[in-house]
Amino acid sequence: MTQHSASSFWFALRRSTWPALLCAAAASAPAVQNPAHAADAAPAAAPTTATATAPQTEFGGQCAEALAEGQHVTTNCTTTWTDKDGKVYCFSNDGAKKTFLANPAENLQRARSFVAATNVESTEKAMQDFTSTDAETLVKAVIGDKVKANNGIFPFDDPLNGEHLKLSYDDVDFTRTIDGYGFFPDVKFHDPQDAKKKYLIDFWVVPEGGKLLVQETRIYKEPLKVEGNNWTTMARQPVPWWWIPASEHPGHLATKRGWEVMSAVEHDALKQSAKNNGVFKLKDDKTGKELELEFVDTHQPVRQLDDGRYFACTDFRAAGTKDQIYDIDFWVSDKDGAMNVDQIKVHKVPELKSGQWIQVPRYEWKDVGTSHVVP
Repeated sequence: MTQHSASSFWFALRRSTWPALLCAAAASAPAVQNPAHAADAAPAAAPTTATATAPQTEFGGQCAEALAEGQHVTTNCTTTWTDKDGKVYCFSNDGAKKTFLANPAENLQRARSFVAATNVESTEKAMQDFTSTDAETLVKAVIGDKVKANNGIFPFDDPLNGEHLKLSYDDVDFTRTIDGYGFFPDVKFHDPQDAKKKYLIDFWVVPEGGKLLVQETRIYKEPLKVEGNNWTTMARQPVPWWWIPASEHPGHLATKRGWEVMSAVEHDALKQSAKNNGVFKLKDDKTGKELELEFVDTHQPVRQLDDGRYFACTDFRAAGTKDQIYDIDFWVSDKDGAMNVDQIKVHKVPELKSGQWIQVPRYEWKDVGTSHVVP
C-alpha cells in the first residue's frame, strides 16, 4: 500500500467530541429502557432536538446516565450537574441524575467510552456519503475564498514559530483517506517572492452535520535553503500524526500505536480550542491562573507508563505571543478500544532569561514514573 492511499486504516479511537456527529449517531440508537430516565427520554433524532443550551454542555446535551448505560438520549437540559472542573452534564430527569451521581467518576468514564466507540462508527458511516474529490472541492473553495479576500494571497499563520506567511496557491497534490477519521488533501503553495520556496500544507477534512468541514491545517513540508540560492522541500518534524500510520488496521492491535495516542491528544486540544475561538484554556495547577494557549504540535515519541496509561508531551504558545512556549503533558487511557484524555498538566513554563524566553520545567521524567517508547 502506498503512502498516497490509506483508505483501509481503521481508526478505533475517539473521545467525547463533535456534538453534531453524536446527534447523527443517536438517530439510529434504540430507546432507553431504564426507568431512571425513560420518563422524559426520547431517542435522539436530529441535532435540532436539543435546546439552545446544548453547545455549552458536554455530550451535546445528551443524558450522561443514558450514555453510561450505552444509549443515546437527548434532553432539554433542565436537569444538570456541574463537575468540579466546571463542565456541565445534562440528564433526562432527577432519577437519572441520582443514579449517575452514585458513582460519577466511573459513570463518566463509561459514558465517554461509549461516545468514543460510537463516534468511530458515526464518522466512518458519514464518510461514505463523500469522496476524496468532495474533500478537494471543499478545500479549493476555502482557499479560493481566502485568496479572493486577500488580493490573491493565501494567508497562513504558522503555529510552530508564529510567523504570518503569505503564500500563492498552486494545486492539490493528492488526498489521503483514513476510514473513521476523515480526508487529508495535501496542497501545494509557494512563496510569491520566490517560486522555488515551496510548501505542502495538509487540510484535515471531516464530515459533520451532513457536510464536510475543515478541522485543521498543518504544514507538512517547508522550504529549506541549500547551496547558493537553491531551495529544497523537507518534511517538517515532527510530522503530523496522520502521516505516521503504516500498516493495515492498526486500531485492531492490542497495543496502541503512538499515532493513535497523538491523534487523541490533538483532537482533544482542538475540540476545546474550538469552543473558545481557537484558544485552549487550561488552569495552571500550581498558580491557579487560567492559561490561554494556542496548540502547536505533539512531541514524538509517545511513551507508555507502568500503570498502563499513555503519556504525550505537547507544545502550546501563549496566545498572542510568538516565543512564549509551554510544554503541556497529556495522560491518555485506553478503555474498551477508546482513547480518552484523563489528565492534563503544565510541565514547562516560559520564563524570560537574559532577554530570551526559555522553558523551565516544573518536574522531571522521574517524577512521572518509568515508561517505554510506543512505536
